[in-house]
Amino acid sequence: MSLQERVQTDIAAAMRSGDSLRRDTLRMVASAAYNVEKRDGHPLSDAEYLDVIAREVKTRRESVDAFRKGGREDLVARETAEIEIISAYLPAALTDDELQALVDEAVTATGATSPRDMGKVMGWLSPRTKNRADGRHLSELVAKALASADLAAHDQAH
Repeated sequence: MSLQERVQTDIAAAMRSGDSLRRDTLRMVASAAYNVEKRDGHPLSDAEYLDVIAREVKTRRESVDAFRKGGREDLVARETAEIEIISAYLPAALTDDELQALVDEAVTATGATSPRDMGKVMGWLSPRTKNRADGRHLSELVAKALASADLAAHDQAH
């Protein structure tokens, strides 16, 4: 069963069980995927559908941040519930230890020595962490690793 079929099946199940939040959330995902299909002019592969799902989660995370700043905890709760529903379709997230190991490997593989090499390291990491890690968190880990690599190189020079 494709990811798209799974979402459609789950929408029908949510309708039968009366779970309006799940139904509406999954309908929004299906609608976003449909819009991408129409824009691109072809049915989405599972990988492309996953990208749509990841984008939907990211959008909601950004909304949570904005609602928190605005003191709208009622909307934060709804967006958080939607994130939980949608995230179930994403591959398992990488743990912090797994991410750190990948960051260390990326710094070594790219020969990065300073924060100026951030783009090179992120370019190496992107395909390996796609839909399995939060980009903001990943870039924080890379920045930290590059800052300590820069310090180590600076200390060796002196």
